[in-house]
Amino acid sequence: MSTGRVKPLLRALAGEVLAVPPWWLMRQAGRYLPEYRQLRGKVRDFIELCLTPPLAAEVTLQPVRRYGMSAAILFSDILMLPHALGQRLTFREGEGPALEAIEDRHAIARLDLDRAIPRLEPVLETVRRVNAALAPQTALIGFAGSPWTVAAYMVEGGGSKDFHRVRSWAYRDPAGFAALIELLVQGTVEYLAGQIRAGADVVQLFDSWAGVLPEAAFGRWVVEPTQRIVSQIKRRFPDCPVIAFPRGAGFLYERYVLKTGIDAIGIDTTVPADYARKALQPRAAVQGNLDPVALAVGGAALERAVREMRHTLGRGPYIFNLGHGVLPHTPPEHVEVLSRLLAEPVAA
Repeated sequence: MSTGRVKPLLRALAGEVLAVPPWWLMRQAGRYLPEYRQLRGKVRDFIELCLTPPLAAEVTLQPVRRYGMSAAILFSDILMLPHALGQRLTFREGEGPALEAIEDRHAIARLDLDRAIPRLEPVLETVRRVNAALAPQTALIGFAGSPWTVAAYMVEGGGSKDFHRVRSWAYRDPAGFAALIELLVQGTVEYLAGQIRAGADVVQLFDSWAGVLPEAAFGRWVVEPTQRIVSQIKRRFPDCPVIAFPRGAGFLYERYVLKTGIDAIGIDTTVPADYARKALQPRAAVQGNLDPVALAVGGAALERAVREMRHTLGRGPYIFNLGHGVLPHTPPEHVEVLSRLLAEPVAA
């Protein structure tokens, strides 16, 4: 991990206000890029791509090479951890992930934390390769899924419209469900620590389904596990910033920032920029939150949205990003336009 502050992303994460905001995009490496599609066709499946370091490193570097983002983010998936724990995982083309669902404490006992991190060594090798290839001013972001979201996939066996199974388990057997969350807290800490040792400058936690929980459950299954992860990472790596993205948290964003100890908060497209400036930015750097559809549409809609976001959030510590991931049908040239818009000065 680099401790220098020449990297604009690290300067923003340290609380500095920059005239030109650092930027990167969630899912900046992926299907919208023709070079990604060409490389993807060389492997059997998505898991093989994630666990083949030369290919995963190349995919990580593709958007940075093309657009000059302020950061590369490791190309992997939040479900690599349950895969390494021993849960059966497949990715169906066009359908998303499918897992052998975890249903009770007996299924948790079959997961093997001791073997998980060695199984993730290919991902750590990808981090090392990318770190060696990046320019001095470009940061490298490692990441993991937050325990609640990863548990949701593990229990549901994939995505879900209402996450009924996982929410039911959490209500019916909170002690049993807590055992799964604790396993994921421990695994996530070790996984992120491995990425930091391998060269990640920053780590981000993705909690894509944080917004499906009511307030009390949000506190127990989202905030508390995140706080434990952040505190352990900070104890081991005091200089490593932590970003978190509790998508859909709504009015609970502020509580999340106050309780977890993160350095920056990623906000989704529903969060008003003025609210983020007043309630969140005094407490942490803010990252976000352009609508991915605006990027896909481009033109005047994109220019207006970028200008307004920079005018509102650019007065504080700010990292420009999307409010969710790049859409697969996004024209690559629209990201080029975005890069030029972000390089321009903003009138006071």
